[in-house]
Order: sequence, then C-alpha cells, then structure tokens
Amino acid sequence: MRLLLKFSLIFTVVFGVGIAIAGFLTYRRLQDDARTEVRDQARLMMEAMSSVRNYTNLQVKPLLSPLQDREKTFLPQTVPAFAATENFGYLRARFPDYAYKEAALNPTNPRDRAVDWEADIISSFRNSPGLKQLTGERDAATGPSLFFAQPIRAAAPCLACHSQPDKAPTAMLASYGSSNGFGWKQDDVVAAQIISVPMSVPLRAAQNSFRELLAYLLAIFLVSLVVLNLTLYFTIARPVGRLSEMADQISLGRQDVAELPVKGRDEIAQLAGSFNRMRRSLATAMKMLGE
Repeated sequence: MRLLLKFSLIFTVVFGVGIAIAGFLTYRRLQDDARTEVRDQARLMMEAMSSVRNYTNLQVKPLLSPLQDREKTFLPQTVPAFAATENFGYLRARFPDYAYKEAALNPTNPRDRAVDWEADIISSFRNSPGLKQLTGERDAATGPSLFFAQPIRAAAPCLACHSQPDKAPTAMLASYGSSNGFGWKQDDVVAAQIISVPMSVPLRAAQNSFRELLAYLLAIFLVSLVVLNLTLYFTIARPVGRLSEMADQISLGRQDVAELPVKGRDEIAQLAGSFNRMRRSLATAMKMLGE
C-alpha cells in the first residue's frame, strides 16, 4: 500500500471518529436546546394565562358582580378560569396545535373535565403537596407535545360558589346545575393549569441545523484531507519516493545516479544527505575495487 494512501486512511479514520463524536454531542445539544426553548415558551404562556386570571379576578369581576346581582344572572366572564380559557381560544385560532386547559376532576363547566393524562397530573399535585410545577412530554394527535402544568388550589373566595350547592348563586345553578363543581375544600388541589406546546417545529429546526452543521463538517473534512494529502505528497511522499528510486538504481549497480537535493534540516533532508553520502562512499569503494 502506498504511503500516501496509508496516511489518507489514517486521517479518514481519525477525522471520521472526531466528526461522529462531535455530531453526536451536537445533536444532543440541539435537541436539548429545542426542548428548553419549548419549555420557556410554555412558561411564558402560563404566566400570560395567570395574568389573565388575576386581571379577571381583580378588575373584571368587581365591575360585573353588581350587574350580575342586579340582573339575577350568572356571567361566566367573572370566572378567572373561563376568562383564561376564552382568551387562549383566540390564540388557538392562529396556532391550533397549542392548547390551554384548566382541567378539573369535578368541574362546574363540563368542558373543563380532565381526561386520563390530565387526571394523572392532578393526582401528582395532590400526592406531592410541595410540587409547584410539572413538565413532561406526550404523544399528541399532531405529534410530540410538551406539557407544562401547575396546580390550582381552592382559595377561600372559591368556596363561596363551590363548597355546597345550597351556598352557590342561584344563577350559577341555573346555568350549570348542582351536580358538578361542588365539595371543594380550602387549599385542596381541585384543578391544574395545563399548557401544551407542540415540539415538532423546534425539533425539526434542530434536525435541520444538525444536517447543515454535518454538511459543513464533511466539507471541511474533505478540504482538509486534500490539503493534508498535498502537503504530505510534497513534503514526505515525493522525497521518500525519490530516495526509494535512488536506492533501487544503486542496488542495480548504476553509478551515474544524481545526488538528491538536500533542503532544510528535517528528517527527510537528513535522510537524503545520508543517501548521498552512501552513494559517494559506494562509488569510491567500487572505484577502489576496480583499481
């Protein structure tokens, strides 16, 4: 096997292993960054919905409650959960893969009833009183999705409507009935705010970035391999080839072999000088034998 080919194979193996390790670590990092981006996005949305709840509770409800009492009607716009859910509904008109739900095991509004995986989240909050947030991934109909959840506890104002049916406003009972949304106890986890954010877009972007990076690495590897091969050819392979050819000619008894040029002080130059001295010594010895 030619010397240059051996070096090329060695470089290919070394660079290949390096690219494989760098690619693996980079892919993991890009995937982690994509998940971090989705989690940050979910947290931001959760804060926005919590702000809607606070705004409804502190500003909208005080304005509408007198009207509600005077008209003997129930206005769901005074309920923070209703306001947050409706507000997010307008966002879903443009981003249908995003979801927000205040899932409850025993909700007043049937649309808020928790499904299986949402009930598991509520149970996790109930079983771990110190748990403030919960994040996870699940397979949704549109692909992988990340959920971000935080518990909703029954505060004292909530019990005015949700403790016992006979204490609830008549207008609310007329709208939703007396079968659901009651029996709450103060500070109990009664529901969970759950934000679901699709992961397909950021993960696809991470994969595209990885492919681009891999293409750049391969291009750099090919260019580097060509440059290294040319450097090795002119600095090592060609001088060594000349030395090999000179040795072959001398071994065949040729005395008219021209001396190799000695340039520099590296090992190749030293080897060329040694061959030149050997050629001269051999020529002198042959001349002495001829005499």
